[in-house]
Amino acid sequence: MNKSLLYPLFVILFLGSCKAQKTERIAFYNVENLFDTINGPNNDEEFLPDGKKQWTSERYNIKINHINEIICDLKTPMVIGLCEIENKFVMHDIRKRNKKLKQFGIVHFNSLDARGIDVGILFDSKKLSLIDKGFIRFNLPEQKTPTSRDIVWAKFSYKKEVFFAMVNHWPSRRGGTEKSAPKRIKASFEASKFIDSLLMDDANAKIILMGDLNDYPSNKSVQQLKKTMTPCITQKSNKYGGTNCYRGEWNILDHIMISEGFKNKKLTITPESGRIYSPDYLITEYKGNTVPFRTYGGDKYLNGYSDHLPVYVELNFNK
Repeated sequence: MNKSLLYPLFVILFLGSCKAQKTERIAFYNVENLFDTINGPNNDEEFLPDGKKQWTSERYNIKINHINEIICDLKTPMVIGLCEIENKFVMHDIRKRNKKLKQFGIVHFNSLDARGIDVGILFDSKKLSLIDKGFIRFNLPEQKTPTSRDIVWAKFSYKKEVFFAMVNHWPSRRGGTEKSAPKRIKASFEASKFIDSLLMDDANAKIILMGDLNDYPSNKSVQQLKKTMTPCITQKSNKYGGTNCYRGEWNILDHIMISEGFKNKKLTITPESGRIYSPDYLITEYKGNTVPFRTYGGDKYLNGYSDHLPVYVELNFNK
């Protein structure tokens, strides 16, 4: 074949392949204590205008604007998992103040968390059909009634391809990492049980798990998930090596993991697409350390974003 004909042919094939692939983003963000300013039945007294944090309407509105700034800079992901939200109303406020979220739906359930902070999902209802939704509620070790944050899940259809999204916020490390570890191991067990049930029905089920797991990739709770799920967020996902900085050390608390079903056929996510979003405006110096620019340092208002960085992956639809 004439070599002069090969280059135009390559260009045509390359351009054709580009047009055939549609890319969307799926993101997760721990927004750090997004409370409204209204006194509710939960323990939200410190996040009231006359509370210890002096959480005024002005500060609340700044926080909503900060979250929307990040959502826009992330190119308005098709699915956005959130945690540390007080209720559905704060999600409505996020949506109401961002024109790009006008068509977004909300998945939220009130959990039994003592502080009243929940997880939720914002999703583009013009691109996605919500088939089903629910939550996983469970007792922590040595507890007779649930007090943990729920795992919220949704079943979506995108261009006739079905996938599940699970949003998590596992128990904190309060009281010490080792002492509190069984709580996160239990949360991991419950998440794994749900994943296993989906894979029993369909071995190629597409499942994406995201959330603040309050554990590092090396911890047992996260390792349990790796039996069926592949991590997308690693220390190479940004230049800091993590999503959170504790006592001067960066590590990964916020995770995105995918099932094998996302690695084939039309709807795909490659683990290498995982990123920790860390532009300069989300980073600051605090007490001699480079850290995420958070809303509060103790009780001191810093006018920042969150003590966690957002994470995301890219989802490809191949025609």
